[in-house]
Amino acid sequence: MAETTELDKKQITRLNKLQKRLRREVGSAIADYNMIEEGDRVMCCLSGGKDSYAMLDILLNLQQRAPVNFEVVAVNLDQKQPGFPEDILPAYLDNLYIPYHILEKDTYSIVKDKIPEGKTTCALCSRLRRGTLYGFAQRIGATKIALGHHRDDIIETLFLNMFYGGKMKAMPPKLLSDDGANVVIRPLAYSREKDIAEYAKLKRFPIIPCNLCGSQENLKRAEIKNMLKAWDKQFPGRIETIFTAMQNTAPSQGVDRNAFDFVSLRQDPNAELSGEVAEADLPAFDFMDVENRGHIDLDKASKQHRIDVVGIYTP
Repeated sequence: MAETTELDKKQITRLNKLQKRLRREVGSAIADYNMIEEGDRVMCCLSGGKDSYAMLDILLNLQQRAPVNFEVVAVNLDQKQPGFPEDILPAYLDNLYIPYHILEKDTYSIVKDKIPEGKTTCALCSRLRRGTLYGFAQRIGATKIALGHHRDDIIETLFLNMFYGGKMKAMPPKLLSDDGANVVIRPLAYSREKDIAEYAKLKRFPIIPCNLCGSQENLKRAEIKNMLKAWDKQFPGRIETIFTAMQNTAPSQGVDRNAFDFVSLRQDPNAELSGEVAEADLPAFDFMDVENRGHIDLDKASKQHRIDVVGIYTP
């Protein structure tokens, strides 16, 4: 492998371990959410960042072993940002011997015209990029659009929406676009950013920086990222627990009236005692006036199989 010629033995071992881990995680995510099916044409969106490079690399690796046949097409959108190195991605992709397309569309000028100086341009830039890629996916007959968002992105988005949007909403591993025309998948949904970053470094991917437009960093996302990093350092395993919680939601235990029909909840007079009530093993109440107010010794009553009022409370 050309990527490992300059690596020492320890680094090669680490690279192989990371590749196996990422391959296992991506394979599990694909299986759990049925991301890729027989005959799919997967449009792999390649930005030039570590995440999309890793996603393409792992998908091509899995393609050779997958139980289903699918095609991978790499697509990059050149948004005409000043200083964008146009030769890097074509040179990299030529060596992979896979179909690829470099789309050229000057969304940079649109963003600069619409967004005031000093304001974050990421939202509009992403919307324009997404619209272009979605439309192109239809042109080439892509059945799935693969994006490089990882587990940390998903968790960060959850907290961003909670803290600033008032919604319990994140990035789903699999998404149907609003118009129903495209299915978006996130194969790295189970993978940690720190593993991807280390893998990209060892693989020596030709990374293209994402700040060529000169816009300020998304401060809110950076704030959330720093919060999660601090938690991860202080409480190892917390990030894993958060993601597990996102996979085990209980609408009936929440407060969202749209997610669960609280209004129609009614007592069933014919229900048999079960669960916590049955486990409590209370003595019968038939022989006492339950309207009386007082202290009841349930431990004593259980031994006698009856309940006595042991003290009247007078307010």
